[in-house]
Amino acid sequence: MKLLNWVRYSGRNRTYLLLGISGVFDVLLGSFFILGYGGILEMVLSSIVILIGFALIYIFFKYLNKISKIRVSIETSKIARKEEKGNFKDAKIVVIGGGTGLSTLLRGLKEYSSNLTAIVTVADDGGGSGILRQDLGMLPPGDIRNCILALADTEPVMEKLLQYRFTEGMLKGQSFGNLFLAAMNGISESFEEAVKKMSDVLAVTGRVLPVTLQDVKLCAELEDGYIVKGESRIGEHNTFHKGKIKNVYLEPLLIKPSQEAIESILDADMVVLGPGSLYTSIIPNLLVPGIVDAIKKSKAVKVYVCNVMTQPGETENYTVWDHVKAIERHSYKGLIEYCIVNSAQIPDELKKKYEEDGAAAVAIDADVLERYGINVIYDDFVCINNNYIRHDTKRLAKTIMELWETKCFCERKMDKVV
Repeated sequence: MKLLNWVRYSGRNRTYLLLGISGVFDVLLGSFFILGYGGILEMVLSSIVILIGFALIYIFFKYLNKISKIRVSIETSKIARKEEKGNFKDAKIVVIGGGTGLSTLLRGLKEYSSNLTAIVTVADDGGGSGILRQDLGMLPPGDIRNCILALADTEPVMEKLLQYRFTEGMLKGQSFGNLFLAAMNGISESFEEAVKKMSDVLAVTGRVLPVTLQDVKLCAELEDGYIVKGESRIGEHNTFHKGKIKNVYLEPLLIKPSQEAIESILDADMVVLGPGSLYTSIIPNLLVPGIVDAIKKSKAVKVYVCNVMTQPGETENYTVWDHVKAIERHSYKGLIEYCIVNSAQIPDELKKKYEEDGAAAVAIDADVLERYGINVIYDDFVCINNNYIRHDTKRLAKTIMELWETKCFCERKMDKVV
């Protein structure tokens, strides 16, 4: 059956098979004449026919050998690709942040690894999350909901349903996904358990963990000493009190971190900060006691994904180095080993639109970063979605996994060899 398929699907295979059959026929014919006739001329001609026959048989078997080598090469490459995918599935990656940026990154990373942990800020006090936080006394569900959906294996209709926002009545502006998580919280012993139950229902790849289970408030001190209280007010502070952010902090000061979050950081191969709002999505996680210490103790590769654009009220006129300095100011110097930045140009129309809102492309001061020992990874990470600039999910995830493969997987194999 295999021989029939081999002949059926290739004209070249049929040609070489005919050569082989011809070779066998020539050898048999030549031998017949040598045995049947004793003349010198007949013997010479028969010998030539036999030699031609053996030559044709040789060509046929040489072709077979070549085909077998190609087949082995293809099978080897298939095995290599399977092993590569298997290697990626072992990647223990912790992503820290919140907002749209974190869920965007998770959508890309879940295609490579099932060993993902998202550590999410719970400082959000605006929109539908803020209302549920006030009315039900629960932790804000919005960012956590987005991360769960990013890692979920759901049908498009289900995702659309969970992202649906009511447009009328008392529920106006509220997301169905937030209400779903609120209901889960109502039948669970803790918010952490509610998140796990929702993750189980939606077949989530990896884990989503709130950075703390305590009710916290994010505050910002501006350079002139003015204090802004509340995550939703920090990004809008220029409308009522202009000034640059000096630092942010959490109230109360005594906060317990999620133990699972600490353990996942200590066990990680790679810890990724961002992308996301610097002062309201990324840094709030670092303010929870124990998180920075765990990052410092962890042998994981530390990576920061810088935003493509600056953010009004938070990072006006910030360069990449300014973002890094702010993170270090709220953690420790040398936290970031690799910085992933966008090097692509922003289309003029979008650039003008963002400038009207007080935002611009983040300037890359690579010489300063490299002077402080930070490795810079450049690429075109721009993705335009409904006239908004976002990170290209697939390209960003691919870059992170290539870095993991180089710094974690390959070095681990080298250590075993040594």
